[in-house]
Amino acid sequence: MIWNAILLALSAIRRNTMRSVLTVLGIIIGVAAVIAMVTLGNGATASVAAQINNLGQNVLILMPGQQRDAMSGLREQSRLFEESDVNALGSDVTGVRSVAPTASQSMQAIYGNANWSTTVYGVDNAYFDVRNWDIQSGREFTDAEIRTGAAVCIIGTKVRKQLFDQQDPVGANIRLQAISCQVIGLLKSKGQGGMGMDQDDLVLVPLQTFQRRISGDHKVSSVQLGVSSDSDAKSVQNEVLALMRQRRGIQPGQEDDFMVMNSQEFLTTMTSTMNVLTALLSAIAAISLLVGGIGIMNIMLVSVTERTREIGIRLAIGAFDNDVMIQFLVEAVVLASLGGIIGIILGLGASFVGCLLMKLSFTPNPTIALIAFVFSALVGVVFGFFPAQKAARLDPIEALRHE
Repeated sequence: MIWNAILLALSAIRRNTMRSVLTVLGIIIGVAAVIAMVTLGNGATASVAAQINNLGQNVLILMPGQQRDAMSGLREQSRLFEESDVNALGSDVTGVRSVAPTASQSMQAIYGNANWSTTVYGVDNAYFDVRNWDIQSGREFTDAEIRTGAAVCIIGTKVRKQLFDQQDPVGANIRLQAISCQVIGLLKSKGQGGMGMDQDDLVLVPLQTFQRRISGDHKVSSVQLGVSSDSDAKSVQNEVLALMRQRRGIQPGQEDDFMVMNSQEFLTTMTSTMNVLTALLSAIAAISLLVGGIGIMNIMLVSVTERTREIGIRLAIGAFDNDVMIQFLVEAVVLASLGGIIGIILGLGASFVGCLLMKLSFTPNPTIALIAFVFSALVGVVFGFFPAQKAARLDPIEALRHE
């Protein structure tokens, strides 16, 4: 019986193909939009997670904050960190496996006729451990180079491309404005980092080299701490906060003039935010399903009116009210389900193209596709019920008289 009703429904849809397509357009758009939003949202979330994980796992980043100037009321960057702060973090905080102090400055890198504006970082070898960053070719700094402040550097793949194109940079000498240094290593590519920053656009020099030849002081602009795998990052973060408040003379109740970022907390927050945005956009897109359902109800009411005489004949020759009702209800469900299937195909296609254009990972969610299809079928049931009920309640005699 149901199979016959489905065949009758498909026959009715074929008789008015254009009208049927226009009827389910709202369902198609709604399902496609939901699938595209969820898929693109999942891709963006995965991309953000990968970028944050590229900063290093179980990493705390200590940076100067801002404090309000008593005279002007403006907020200014607070003082940088001292080498003694770095030593204290390594010796007084439990659960820290590596402490990587860094100092940075934007500079012009020059090789031959090529030049490129990049960021130069003063680091030591702990930086590679904390950031989980490998050398593609060449080597890390030696202890002697770090201790004496040798004129050597390690460059990222973006700097290599701009200065050397496809040549091997190891062994060449580049100038960082007026400072000449030998390239001893090339970092593996990490791609985009947090906030759209290109992690490969950098030059690393020994911290002593940076302090003596570039900054002219012994300040440290940030400290990255690698937390041991068997330690709780939040507990270590609280220890760092307490230690730095003590060392910087911050009294109880006073605002911190520094920040400690927890990469895992940042990842959780960003992932949660992306999921909320994806859900919100999907909910807005799902409104099209409601519009599509109203369109189906409207066209089914028109269909009942057009086929009143046919309904009267079926009732007169012995069809039950339920038979007529099921016929029109199945037709509405088939119409909505076809729209759902087309919408899923279009949604996956649109999200695939979108992921390619935005360079996101294409991660379709079969569960969402199934839910969208079931929901579209339910729309057909809900909005097809009233027209089906109206058809079933027709008086056979009055229906036969209908022209």
